[in-house]
Amino acid sequence: MPIIAEFYGIAVMMFFHEHNPPHFHARYQGKLAVFDIRAGKIIGGKFPPRAQRLVRDWIKLHKKELLANWELALKDRKLKKIKPLE
Repeated sequence: MPIIAEFYGIAVMMFFHEHNPPHFHARYQGKLAVFDIRAGKIIGGKFPPRAQRLVRDWIKLHKKELLANWELALKDRKLKKIKPLE
């Protein structure tokens, strides 16, 4: 599971050959959550509120890149790193 971004202790990962809706997995302080890219909300797992806000802010900035990586992952192609939240 490639890590495509890391910021403020949050690791963002995407699996290959995943199911819809387009999403990614995030890890923070031992917690795991799955975020819907289009809606920007958690669809699985739990995350602390502050970490959720940071991830949502990051999604807003990088939605196009996330969706492009989603398409690459479906085709089992190398994913691109995405700039962290600064």
